[in-house]
Amino acid sequence: MDQMIHFGAIAYGLLLVLGMFVRTPVTEALRIDALFIPQAGDASRPLNFLLGLLIAGYGAWSLWSATAA
Repeated sequence: MDQMIHFGAIAYGLLLVLGMFVRTPVTEALRIDALFIPQAGDASRPLNFLLGLLIAGYGAWSLWSATAA
């Protein structure tokens, strides 16, 4: 079960990174900046890239440390 959560975090982080470059209904729905910043636009898209890298990196690190133990 824990591995599924880590894989989900990695997938979500990668979708956030993809949302910086590709505009589809799926990536627009997953944008974090649109949830917290009123009238989020193109200027706030880099926030998704940064948070996506952090979320995917944390998920990968957690998965690696869980399987190494």
